[in-house]
Amino acid sequence: MKLYGDRQSGNCLKVVYTAQRLGLPVVWQDIDIMQGQSRTPEFLALSPQGQVPVLQLEDGRVLAQSNAIIRYLARDTPLLPADPYLQAKTDEWLFWEQYSHELYIAVCRFQMHYLKKPKAAREPWRVERGEAALDLMEAHLSSYEWLVGDTLTIAHIALYAYTHVAAEGGFNLQSRPSVRAWVARCAGLLPAEPDV
Repeated sequence: MKLYGDRQSGNCLKVVYTAQRLGLPVVWQDIDIMQGQSRTPEFLALSPQGQVPVLQLEDGRVLAQSNAIIRYLARDTPLLPADPYLQAKTDEWLFWEQYSHELYIAVCRFQMHYLKKPKAAREPWRVERGEAALDLMEAHLSSYEWLVGDTLTIAHIALYAYTHVAAEGGFNLQSRPSVRAWVARCAGLLPAEPDV
């Protein structure tokens, strides 16, 4: 399989973390989004959305959208619970991550980390929603060690990708001890340095 992605993107790292955790061989292909490489005719022929990551399977078929990719890779493995209810709870967190977490925390990180804007330049409404997402995680994780089930799943990988670097978007985890403990648990089960 070939993974097209940007090394700094949490969405791309989700796929790397999942593949490495499962021991799946993936060939990395750098796509520098800041240099417009996701907008070239060649890349758009592969993925009309012009977004990374994109996974090209051995037979040439293509998958886009990070959570769809990791769900595909995790099928029939411990990273996606076999129980239908727990699978649905995993999906619940995956959908929430893209709608209520990534849009705020990742975008603030993009503005500060990629575009080098100061913390004060973040959009206040986006900051407020990012803080609310982290607060929701803190509330849940104050009662449970894991988001779903009792071990690492793709729900954790999806949320770990941007939560563990939330400080790069100006978010402070120091007041969220349950989130910090969860980040440490995830980090203990994922590669410290993704192999890309």
